[in-house]
Amino acid sequence: MNKETIVGVLGAGSMGSGIAQITATQEHQVVLVDLNDDALAKAEASLKKILARLVEKERIDEVTSNKVIGRINFSNNINDFSDCGIVIEAIIENLDIKQQVFSQLEEIVSDDCILASNTSSLSIASIAAACNKADRVIGIHFFNPAPLMPLVEIIPAVQTSENTTTSARQLIDGWKKVTVLTKDTPGFIVNRVARPFYGEALKIYEEGIADFATIDWAMTELAGFKMGPFTLMDYIGNDINYTVTETVFAAFYYDPRYKPSLTQKRHSEAGWYGRKSGRGYYDYSENAVKPEPNKDKELGKQIYKRILAMLINEAADALFLNIASKEDIDLAMTNGVNYPKGLLTWADEVGLDNVLSKLEEMFQEYGEDRYRPSVLIRRMVRENKTFY
Repeated sequence: MNKETIVGVLGAGSMGSGIAQITATQEHQVVLVDLNDDALAKAEASLKKILARLVEKERIDEVTSNKVIGRINFSNNINDFSDCGIVIEAIIENLDIKQQVFSQLEEIVSDDCILASNTSSLSIASIAAACNKADRVIGIHFFNPAPLMPLVEIIPAVQTSENTTTSARQLIDGWKKVTVLTKDTPGFIVNRVARPFYGEALKIYEEGIADFATIDWAMTELAGFKMGPFTLMDYIGNDINYTVTETVFAAFYYDPRYKPSLTQKRHSEAGWYGRKSGRGYYDYSENAVKPEPNKDKELGKQIYKRILAMLINEAADALFLNIASKEDIDLAMTNGVNYPKGLLTWADEVGLDNVLSKLEEMFQEYGEDRYRPSVLIRRMVRENKTFY
């Protein structure tokens, strides 16, 4: 595939229009399809506004802006994908709907057209199973907002051919994105490894150890994360974040490590989604006063060491189970969710013996399987090894 490849994008929501923007900026002709005319009109208006802002900031000139928008064909007809070399689906996270769509796409596109899903948590193998030529189906998972976030997870299913994987990764690399290769397992790399950042923070709150503001303060001021877990959940949306947690939990046969929180469930049920609804863990109304954290450094260290140990344990387990390479796991967490360091690099810095000690202390205290240390961490401590 090259610049002459026509790229199809299905779904004109924020993710789909973001992918269309990236692709058109990289000089591809793009076919952006959505059956909803209002969604298409909104996407076109939004893209023009974004490009106008880039012109204002002198990131691009007016000529480039016009060329980018001119390369996108906004269409409500799925048959317009017929000449595409790759189609990236970015629609609702519903397996039945995705399978129907992929089966339909196969009847429209050529035999060598790659069919990709931007799913964040569904099985690529299940999506591919709906196709007669399952070897051309792959996961290509962008992060929101797609034009700004550098990371893209490349997820071959068990059915995906090596040629499809290589072609897809080379194409996305050519778009100046940071690609990581991951196995088709629940949550892939980022949404799997990041679960304790939210889950353990919620558990600390539920135990009454600290409030939302204090936990966020510990993770930003002491641990160096750009956003604390509760600020980030409010930014993502508690409805979305909770659904991903539930999906990963069910997909892992209800492994306690991924157990959702009742606190988040109640916030989601109450419509307290975060910024977009005006209320989440924090109040975003006009005259709201942001709560002050308890800046006790000892308490803060206790909080961030507990969450960090859980994150490192999850990253180590992903490596142990060959989900991805150690380099790709670290790249995914620094580029996909802006962690201050790769978790396996961080593990070497704090000492795997200290991580293991913290995990064993919590496992002993709570007797919960969520705290079981990864076999890989146990082995590496025993053999006095480091990740790098």
